[in-house]
Amino acid sequence: MSRIAVISDTHDRVPRHLLDELREAETIWHLGDVCHPLVLEDFLAIDPSLRIVRGNCDSHLDWATVQNFVAEGHRIHLEHIPSKYPPPNTALFLHGHTHVPRDETIGGVRFLNPGCVTRPNRGAPASFAWLTLEKGKAPQWELVRL
Repeated sequence: MSRIAVISDTHDRVPRHLLDELREAETIWHLGDVCHPLVLEDFLAIDPSLRIVRGNCDSHLDWATVQNFVAEGHRIHLEHIPSKYPPPNTALFLHGHTHVPRDETIGGVRFLNPGCVTRPNRGAPASFAWLTLEKGKAPQWELVRL
């Protein structure tokens, strides 16, 4: 079983209380728009295996724009700006960009967005999410207001 902290759209700001909460994570996935790479130092201190995808406000070209992998038997796709159609063989499509939380299943693919840590949009709260993955079980998604 894996407990993953999923964050997005930090835009150069990381609330201190968020870092305290992230210490409970087995790993952290950042879904883009970090902006300045130094912002990641706090996250890397908690989780050196941090996964990150490049957002439209990121200029660090070493970061991939998408990541596809399997975790606990679940086929995962990470991408900052959600494409209309997920890649084949995807079970979970995690994205950021909209600054609005999302948990929606379309065509058998579950689209998840943790919202925005620092600048929420359309009346949404500042937030991140916990994703719990266990082989053979449905993924658990918990949105956390900041």
